[in-house]
Amino acid sequence: MKEDIIIKAIEMFLTYGFKSVTMDDLAHEMGISKKTIYTHFENKTQLVEAGALYVYERISEGIDQIIALHKNPIVELYEIKKFVMQHLKNEKTAPQHQLHKYYPKVYQMLQSKQFEVMRECVADNVRRGIEQGIYRENLNVDFVSRIYFVCGSTIKDQKLFPSDQFPIAQLVDDYLEYHLRGIVTPEGRKILNELIHSNHD
Repeated sequence: MKEDIIIKAIEMFLTYGFKSVTMDDLAHEMGISKKTIYTHFENKTQLVEAGALYVYERISEGIDQIIALHKNPIVELYEIKKFVMQHLKNEKTAPQHQLHKYYPKVYQMLQSKQFEVMRECVADNVRRGIEQGIYRENLNVDFVSRIYFVCGSTIKDQKLFPSDQFPIAQLVDDYLEYHLRGIVTPEGRKILNELIHSNHD
């Protein structure tokens, strides 16, 4: 029952926002009493944290599985982007904003965990790309992996990129292309152009 509550809560949080969904809403949606929820979670903050960690773990596992396929590093980044977007229901920015505003401790904990996973993932991706001759060999791997995470987090800022002007799916695509064009060799550019062209067909 505990996992069922977490899964349904995540679904509602990502659809309606962390602040908007109440324990009453969740109980009603699941057809259970609020008391049942409180036997597993002392309060909503505890449920939000459990939900955030659950999503983080599922996404981390999925990223590990994609990396284990040993695909071309450029293709790999697009596969990871596609997987993450699907898992977060195309990640509307409102839930992210609400998590930051109303549950700052949970948000900071999640950011810290995401940073470590993405930094290692991107650093490994860059090293393999350099070895394969599709990323420039003079790259500072640690800098690229950190700036990728920082900019990826910044594009979710509604003040900088309001969703009515920058739909999140297009924004993430534009950002990934921007990142890759800065690090690819001429050989890598050919692969990137083919990938972008095939995605637009």
